[in-house]
Amino acid sequence: MELSTTDQQLLQKGPKQSEKLTMEERLNVVRAGVLGANDGVLTVVGVLFSVGAATNNAFTIFIAGLADLLACALSMASGEYASVSSQSDAEKVVVQQEAQRIQTDAVAVWDDLSQFYQERGVTRATADQIADQLMQTNPLQAILATKYDVQLGHYVNPWAAALSSMICAALGGAIPLIVMTLIHGHLGMWVAVLATAVASALIGGASAILGHGFVKKAVVRNVIIGLVTILIHYGIGLLF
Repeated sequence: MELSTTDQQLLQKGPKQSEKLTMEERLNVVRAGVLGANDGVLTVVGVLFSVGAATNNAFTIFIAGLADLLACALSMASGEYASVSSQSDAEKVVVQQEAQRIQTDAVAVWDDLSQFYQERGVTRATADQIADQLMQTNPLQAILATKYDVQLGHYVNPWAAALSSMICAALGGAIPLIVMTLIHGHLGMWVAVLATAVASALIGGASAILGHGFVKKAVVRNVIIGLVTILIHYGIGLLF
């Protein structure tokens, strides 16, 4: 069986053929940004407090925090790029596999489509009719959407995820860094604790909304993690 004209066009255009991003593509970028911001806040404030507990030299604290901010941003970007690249590659592999299967074993693809709708309460006769129609129009798009929840022509973008994570990690880490740079001593630390708690709460809430989870629970959990991170690093700094 041959692919439909639409399927062939989308298959040939590759990963950047869409003018409009799908919800999954948008959420992938937002998710990377949320994780980057959270990591940026926690790693930078941790370094600032560990170094701040060991020395009162403001310049030393600033340089340590700045170095960690840059390292964190680049690390998050590289990690996101590697992770999302693997996901994107996996999506492209299943596209090629299903395109080949349509040409060599169309009956099996038809059966998969029919089974998909039967499992969702559609009668077998109706499911068979739907499968017939889909196989005549856009079989590749249909099997990808039903079997893998992948939309033909739309693949997660590793560059977008890496850039989002890097920028948000830098912005998140800048919060405690700016506070402790402008406000020195114990007052600066207390203000940094407050700023970290607020930032952690906002990030936790954003992650919960993004994942359709419990906002209050996520906010409390993230704030506690932020405060524990500060406490642990400050304790380590006191040892030196």
